[in-house]
Amino acid sequence: MAAYTCSAADLNSLLGNTTNAVAAAEFICQRFDAISNKFIDTTYAIDNTYLLFSAYLVFAMQLGFAMLCAGSVRAKNTMNIMLTNVLDAATGGIFFYIFGFALAFGTPSNGFIGKQFFGLNNFPSPSFDYGYFLYQWAFAIAAAGITSGSIAERTQFVAYLIYSSFLTGLVYPVVAHWFWSSDGWGSPARAENLLFGSGVIDFAGSGVVHLVGAVAGFWGALIEGPRIGRFDHSGRPVPMRGHSGTLVVLGTFLLWFGWYGFNPGSFLNILKTYGDSGSYYGQWSAIGRTAVTTTLAGCSAALTTLFGKRVQTGHWTVTDVCNGLLGGFAAITAGCAFVDPWAAIICGFVAAWVLIGCNILAEKLKYDDPLEAAQLHGGCGIWGIIFTALFAKKQYVNEIYPGLPDRPFGLLMGGGGKLLAAHVMQILSIIAWVSVTMGLVFFILHKLNLLRTPPEEEMAGLDLTSHGGLAYEYHEEAQKPSLGAE
Repeated sequence: MAAYTCSAADLNSLLGNTTNAVAAAEFICQRFDAISNKFIDTTYAIDNTYLLFSAYLVFAMQLGFAMLCAGSVRAKNTMNIMLTNVLDAATGGIFFYIFGFALAFGTPSNGFIGKQFFGLNNFPSPSFDYGYFLYQWAFAIAAAGITSGSIAERTQFVAYLIYSSFLTGLVYPVVAHWFWSSDGWGSPARAENLLFGSGVIDFAGSGVVHLVGAVAGFWGALIEGPRIGRFDHSGRPVPMRGHSGTLVVLGTFLLWFGWYGFNPGSFLNILKTYGDSGSYYGQWSAIGRTAVTTTLAGCSAALTTLFGKRVQTGHWTVTDVCNGLLGGFAAITAGCAFVDPWAAIICGFVAAWVLIGCNILAEKLKYDDPLEAAQLHGGCGIWGIIFTALFAKKQYVNEIYPGLPDRPFGLLMGGGGKLLAAHVMQILSIIAWVSVTMGLVFFILHKLNLLRTPPEEEMAGLDLTSHGGLAYEYHEEAQKPSLGAE
């Protein structure tokens, strides 16, 4: 927020040559400066409170991931998958603090990787406060949570610790630097040399978060191979349904709630005007629109999945609808702030069919992902990146990224193909980087026999073999037959 200034010399001339005019002018300016500084302080406080609240919402998504994962696996692996979600947050917190944040947002730096703020040294700064670190940490562990779903029910626990540390400490931060740091080679916030004249508009991370987590999970699941019994001897898929639709629905609603911090919170501040002050329209309006587009994309995807799966299978399946809903959210995440509500409905509709198509392809290729995480976050994430390049509106692009009136916008909105070219570059670069790094990690773990659990442990269940007991205990008490009154 720009500071308002008061000049005693200018004010003195307005007071005339009256007695004590200079002292009066200085006193008035002192009071004015004090009030102006209070407004600046208030602006920082409001924006930081908004960002912290958004961080809390995004962190609450970890509970949603835990419940969704728990309900999507068999009961004998419940404790295992929930513990991995807890450790994604805990391990990610330490490694993002030591390395991750600096590699992602340590400016000034170069286009590839950050190099400031290791261990939050020299923090806070004029650029970042602690709330920003907390918000970005919540995003980093979300990417790790996506990967854990892909490799559920057959992965050694030590492998979770290793891949999660590597993903949140290095792999994800580098991608975040590319597209979200002001120094990144693909960032739309660069001062000069924008990629294809626009940079990549991935507002809340269809690529940075969802595609990164999906590609990592894809390589883990592919190298491990399918769960025992997932495909029969002739190669036909055998359903392995999760044990609790209740937990799946609970997790879905928690994720839905958290997405209102994920997408609208990515503005990072709320007290910002578009144009002249005193108008009802400003960044607060854009934040509200973003919440609406997020909602409509999820709703559209859920309904499309409902009827699509009904035609495909003959059933109204709640778990499929929940995944379809989340696919709509993953897709709209990139362009949520740059499109109108009607376009968000299109986004969700297409995302549902992308997810259905990816699941059909996965079964044909005998690829096993218990959470459909790679299909959902990868397939729908890629669609969301392309969708943004097609439907981003010029007005919204210029409001959020001012100072470049000729910046490219959506192809179907009349903005040419440069934004689409930038987004294709983003997709290819993320797939290449994550494949090389995380693919290598999972391959090394596989060669060291640290990746997949032994067959007998997988069959017995990871809760019993790795975690000391089952998540659910059943007590069956013998009932004596009633013999009537004595």
